[in-house]
Amino acid sequence: MVNKRMAVTLRNGVSIPKPKSASNYLAVGTDLIRNILFLLFILRWTKKTVLQLRGRGFLGTTVQAYKFLRRSSYALFLRIPGVHSRVQSQVSEAIAKLESKLVPQGPGISRYLTLPKEGWTQEQVRAELERLEEMKHTRWEDGRVSGAVYHGGNDLIKVQSEAFERFMVANPIHPDVFPAVRKMEAEIVAMVLALFNAPPGAAGVATSGGTESILMACLSARQKAYAERGVTEPEMIIPETAHAAFQKAGSYFKIKVHLVSCPAPTYAVSTKAVSRLINSNTILLVGSAPNFPHGIIDDIAALSRLALRRRLPLHVDCCLGSFLMPFLSRAGFPTQPFDFTLKGVTSISCDTHKYGFAPKGNSTLLYRTGALRTYQYFISPDWSGGVYGSIGIAGSRPGALIASCWASLMSVGEHGYIDACHSIVGTAKKFETAIREHPGLKDDLKVMGKPLVSVVAFNSPTLNIYDIADSMSAKGWHLNALQNPPGMHVAVTMPIVKVVDQLIEDLVTVVEDEKERERARIAEGKGRKGQARGDSAALYGVAGSLPDKSVVVQLAGAFLDILYKA
Repeated sequence: MVNKRMAVTLRNGVSIPKPKSASNYLAVGTDLIRNILFLLFILRWTKKTVLQLRGRGFLGTTVQAYKFLRRSSYALFLRIPGVHSRVQSQVSEAIAKLESKLVPQGPGISRYLTLPKEGWTQEQVRAELERLEEMKHTRWEDGRVSGAVYHGGNDLIKVQSEAFERFMVANPIHPDVFPAVRKMEAEIVAMVLALFNAPPGAAGVATSGGTESILMACLSARQKAYAERGVTEPEMIIPETAHAAFQKAGSYFKIKVHLVSCPAPTYAVSTKAVSRLINSNTILLVGSAPNFPHGIIDDIAALSRLALRRRLPLHVDCCLGSFLMPFLSRAGFPTQPFDFTLKGVTSISCDTHKYGFAPKGNSTLLYRTGALRTYQYFISPDWSGGVYGSIGIAGSRPGALIASCWASLMSVGEHGYIDACHSIVGTAKKFETAIREHPGLKDDLKVMGKPLVSVVAFNSPTLNIYDIADSMSAKGWHLNALQNPPGMHVAVTMPIVKVVDQLIEDLVTVVEDEKERERARIAEGKGRKGQARGDSAALYGVAGSLPDKSVVVQLAGAFLDILYKA
């Protein structure tokens, strides 16, 4: 009896757990997944924060945050109804003014918006082409344009035209149909590789221009990092003065771009700052030889050592340096190491259509190894139209341009390029010396850095540099305005060589005129460096100084739209 009672007591005192339902397990699983995702989120942003602080430092991160808040606040300010309507009215006025300059209007202007019912005769076409050729334009033929037209002389143009005509219908996508074009393209690449001291096993491609060369270099680096290291959030580190094509590559190929400052007085990239920004997602380092804004050569040797130490690709953008950089020392000018003799350099872009004097639409991209080149290939093995492969963005390409480029290189030759280097860089030195030493320029203009090639940039501590740019435009010169910091530059070409004395004389006159205006302002009690007046000032001095760049973006977008207004 006792045992029975004890058994009942024990049975009543023990709680036997009931099996959990499926919904309970689902709830626990959901909580677990939520916690894991939250932990991954925290880890991800902790890593980003650590990398940001390591790369930019506390002060740099604070400055970036301040700029972001300032930019965002100003963007909100511009959306206030009264402010927005006023800004848009001014933007519309600027766009209308721009359109009136670029799109010809009025009597005597013919517009062709549909196909003619009957095809024109050859005489009609030639006559219209002559009228189009005589449209009002900046006289590049007279050396009035900085850069833009890399003219090798009328005799060379005749050779190029003949080569173009002979291979007018050629397309290198069909090497069996056009074997001569394949041969010429391969020889162009081989010649440029030799020029840049490429090692055995190096390879390259011909492209349509510097932008495509840069795009393909970035794509190759991204694909390499993904294939070899599994990088899915690629980043590249570039000088803030590097060509905008690198930022275009970042936008096209989803590569995060870190801009590194190039401070005065050297205006070269800070290698220490580059080193701090390297992390596990870095796919590419970049240096310029020289850069476009200031004509300064980055410390490629230091970048090469850094790239080797961190086992990263290094691209040298020599599109502007082109066929000048390889010949500097042989033409008697100082230079810096920049090519494949530096072990860390893995790719180089070089425009044959700049100081190689080939027709526009020609550039090259060089790789230290053939394996690096394969990362830019596109191959579709199972397309219904057959196996398809291309070396880059384009499929069909104009063989006529390749033939013209080959003819240019063969016509000018090594000694011709040395002579051209001597003339062009010598002229740049003459212009630089004038700014540094001419009594009418030295106190008001300052050369930016120590340029070694064809570009000389300068700013002004006493005058508004954009007024100087606009006044030079009024005298028929097409020079380049710069920003961040404000400045302007001259990129010397063969046409400018012949008129550099006139360029210096006009610059002296303009500076004196601007000084007289400043003296008048001071006499009136208005202070120094008054508000700039012209088009350059409107874009760079006013809109360019705004924290939020949406107005500039809108103006630039309108400019691109106008280009296609018939």
